[in-house]
Amino acid sequence: MSFQREKQGISASELLQALADGEDIQLNNCTITGVLDVNRLFDPEEKFQTENLAVEQVKDSKSLVLSQSIVFDKCVFEENTVFAGPLSEPESVTVKFKADAIFNSSVFKSQTQFRNAVFCGTAGFDGCTFGGFVTFKNSRFMQDAKFRTVSFNGYCLLGGAFFQSSVRFNNTHFAKGVNFAGVKFCGQTDFAGVYSSSRAVPTYESVFFGRRRYGDGESFWRFVKQSAQEAGYYQLAGECFYNERCARLRKKMHGQSPYDALSIFEKVGKMLWSVRLLPELIFGRLLFGYGERPARVLVVSALVILICAFFYSQHGALVYREGPVETSFFQSLYFSTITFTTLGYGDFYPSTQGFCRQLAMAEALSGVFLMSLFVVCLAKRFSRG
Repeated sequence: MSFQREKQGISASELLQALADGEDIQLNNCTITGVLDVNRLFDPEEKFQTENLAVEQVKDSKSLVLSQSIVFDKCVFEENTVFAGPLSEPESVTVKFKADAIFNSSVFKSQTQFRNAVFCGTAGFDGCTFGGFVTFKNSRFMQDAKFRTVSFNGYCLLGGAFFQSSVRFNNTHFAKGVNFAGVKFCGQTDFAGVYSSSRAVPTYESVFFGRRRYGDGESFWRFVKQSAQEAGYYQLAGECFYNERCARLRKKMHGQSPYDALSIFEKVGKMLWSVRLLPELIFGRLLFGYGERPARVLVVSALVILICAFFYSQHGALVYREGPVETSFFQSLYFSTITFTTLGYGDFYPSTQGFCRQLAMAEALSGVFLMSLFVVCLAKRFSRG
């Protein structure tokens, strides 16, 4: 059986009864009036016929299983849409969509709740407009989730959601903020073109990317960075910029295809091709931190000075201007420091024996490079905004 309507006004009660009867839902350009709340199916006063309703009881909670396909194409939901438990007991009801659940280009004028919902098939919300608060908290998306060109005009709560397959948020608009805390993205993730028109910075604590190795989080961190910049949180924007650049580097090194699926020749070719990225890996990320880790430059500088001072403290490594002298470690550290900073008082100079002069040349060059790098780091961090 199929519940098909086109360009009609449908009451929420009529639609709930069709869901309870297990009918496939095929609505196109329809307007749903009244509160579409699945909790009404469990209210004896509503007098719904629920003989065919599939309900699984798990301890103190109910799992409502909707096995039919559900398609709302360009529909308008006039009042609250609830596929979750009541606000007073949000964990008491779980709605499981066994087949595809498609809501493409639909308009939800009031609150929308899919908390704890399980989407076993494709979850399609492309082109939707959510006028009020919307929650997908702790929902599970087992197949593709599509949120492309969606307008969230109210606050969007996605905390704790689980995306097993790919998820697309391309060109989506979050007008009043979004919460990604604890979200797990296990498949391909795309946030290209996502933007926020408010000064609310997305919440993203403990967000997880299963394909982090392939750089899938790049567009996500770009979105958070842009939101932080517009809100004036420049330090947070810097951290997100660092995460974005790290993700981009991983994408360059590993590509978007699973490494294990490649042939042995493709693996060798990819490894050889990745050698060109070693300068960015060593200097850009590990040493420079893309301008967001100036402390790393100071630590490396201190290590260079100490290591060179150790070699200068060896017998005959340094010569005093009045003749050879046994140098202490403090004198060697002093010479190493003035060599690193290219100051050079001339009271000590390296001996012609061994490799001391070559070491002094290398230290002076590394000093010029590291000090310049440190200045660039500071200028980048303190010139934001």
